[in-house]
Amino acid sequence: MTHTPPDADHADADDTAPEHAGHDHDAHPGHAAADHDAHGGHAHHDDAVPAGAARTSDAGPAAHPLEPLSAAEIAGVARILRRDQGLKATSRFVFIETFDPPKAEVVAWRPGDAWDRQGFAVIRETAEHATYEAIVSLTQDAVVSFEHIEGVQPPITVEEFDKSEELVRADPRWQAAMRLRGVDDFSGAMIDKWSSGYTGEGDAPTRRLARLLTFVRRGQYDNGYAHPVEGLIVTIDMDTWEVLEVADHGVVPLPPTNGNFEEALWSRDGQYPPLTAARAPMKPIEISQPEGSSVVLDGHSLSWGPWRLNVGYTPREGVVLQDVRYDDHGRLRPVLYRGSVAEMYVPYGDPAATHWNKNVFDEGEYGLGVLANSLELGCDCVGEILYLDAVVNDQDGGAITIPNGICIHEEDAGIGWKHTEYRDGRGEVRRNRRLVISFFVTVGNYDYGFYWNLHLDGSIELEVKLTGIISTGALLEGAVAPGGEPGFGTQVAPQLYGPHHQHFFSVRLDMQVDGQCNNVDELNSAAVPAGPENPWGSAWKVSRTRLTSEAGAAREASPQTARTWLVTSSDTLNGIGGRPGYLIEPGAAAPFFAMPGSQQRERGAFATKQLWVTQYSPRERYAAGEYIAQQPADQGVSRFIEGDRPLEDQDVVCWYTVGVHHVVRPEDWPVMPVARAGFHLKPVGFFDGNPMLDLPMEPMGDHCAHHA
Repeated sequence: MTHTPPDADHADADDTAPEHAGHDHDAHPGHAAADHDAHGGHAHHDDAVPAGAARTSDAGPAAHPLEPLSAAEIAGVARILRRDQGLKATSRFVFIETFDPPKAEVVAWRPGDAWDRQGFAVIRETAEHATYEAIVSLTQDAVVSFEHIEGVQPPITVEEFDKSEELVRADPRWQAAMRLRGVDDFSGAMIDKWSSGYTGEGDAPTRRLARLLTFVRRGQYDNGYAHPVEGLIVTIDMDTWEVLEVADHGVVPLPPTNGNFEEALWSRDGQYPPLTAARAPMKPIEISQPEGSSVVLDGHSLSWGPWRLNVGYTPREGVVLQDVRYDDHGRLRPVLYRGSVAEMYVPYGDPAATHWNKNVFDEGEYGLGVLANSLELGCDCVGEILYLDAVVNDQDGGAITIPNGICIHEEDAGIGWKHTEYRDGRGEVRRNRRLVISFFVTVGNYDYGFYWNLHLDGSIELEVKLTGIISTGALLEGAVAPGGEPGFGTQVAPQLYGPHHQHFFSVRLDMQVDGQCNNVDELNSAAVPAGPENPWGSAWKVSRTRLTSEAGAAREASPQTARTWLVTSSDTLNGIGGRPGYLIEPGAAAPFFAMPGSQQRERGAFATKQLWVTQYSPRERYAAGEYIAQQPADQGVSRFIEGDRPLEDQDVVCWYTVGVHHVVRPEDWPVMPVARAGFHLKPVGFFDGNPMLDLPMEPMGDHCAHHA
């Protein structure tokens, strides 16, 4: 899946720029929002930075130890590494991000305390075919560590994707294959860059590989995915910029119809489905908060109602929730130390030559944070919006600012609680709200929105929104009977189909339920056998099993037993003597259909379970491992648990797998209606009662109370 580079403000690391690959930082479809638009919404940026933070040599004060690096700090990390390590012009900075201080220091930190502000960098040295990790102290203006990581490939940079397209266009073998398909004008060729997967020893990470697929646009802005070049696969080395192989598995004519979703293009010949004009508009919905938003943003530190947290951001994960706490009547109680999307894996289930090797780790092989859109008021976000810019790096070590990369707003969330006494009609109702922190990424054909929702009742939800364009394949005319389907996909237009595939999202939850010392129990419900305990046949119980060590804590969802998992505090008790807890309530949990021994199953091992629990370790951050590219097997949670560390009364990390099973529908073409998937964290015994009981009536609240 190809990158769409951000619309960005760019800050150079210094005047000595390493290898350039022709990246246009203004080529992104998103735009920064205006301060006010016709939808009645308002956009706000909060640039407040409090005093007392760590001062760095390359930036002003950071407000919090976990705050993302600023543009100047990113450039500073690159500057220090060039100066002290003598990096060559062939060095590519893959990621530059905050290196978090030890957890104990962050938990103990208070505003005004000093700390050593550090950055972490992943570097690909192309001349040496080597990968390095570095830690840099911005406070001390010095390199802390610089380590060669053997036998790995880091994620592919945006610039590498851009240059690879130029490389393929110029290759005579690719040109000859295109001419066989009747394409002589290569200007409309759209070349999508896919990670290589691992098809055998030739894909070992000694070379920096990508496999490229071709699509054809039939005019400016045309949807090229309507015209896939079936059977043509190009393999390149991005260290040496060589085309290693042009594999042509046979000519299949380009599908005959267009699939445009922009209204201005519907009039072109061959549009499918046929459309001529947009429908009549509905009456407008306007969201108004006359007194402004209840969200208070100070740098990246956020408070809203009872919630307190830091909004982090990394080039790999995107938005990260940090040090999440709930204000329980003056007690600021920890819930979640760090919540992030820790991997995203998309394996395809079509054995055809073009599609069988499609198995991409969109986070671990590309990076979600670098692919974020600039969000537009009234379109992506509606209402009284606060924005944070997302700041990432380019491969030269300069900073790229994605304006409005993070959207923060509050929404009405419907009824919070309600009761009407039927005897006399007396009743009350309170409305719930939710805080929404979101970002949207474009990964080639697909678009994904990640929405963290925090509710007044203490619950937290992650919702993933999947949209964009399906990955497509071409069919021979007559290959599918009218009304029939290809064997491993769905026909969406004449001679065009979408292969079956799945999406797996690993969500890493570094829990801190009333502190760092927690336990995890599995809850299963079952009917009680007929007998004295169940004389009427209707009784059922909930069993509770402690997950005592990592090997036994790799768990699958079980709808048959309404299985959930409860994380409880080891240190505190609630008002009735129980342990305060937070429940992981499964949502989308599709099983993984790839067979044992397949590269998909071996590399995507995290997706074989819906829950993994590990003892906290600071470098165990990603579900498939730090470097999954070109690896034959998972390097993440399935390896993390091999030591079978104890979990009782420990600092635990829960890894929940959201699984989406996508059997393509004709309605998914030419652009896919949003599909939603996710899960919930819910308080269980964390509060002594309904935490929304003391909610005041909203303005006009007399309409929500009926007293005799």
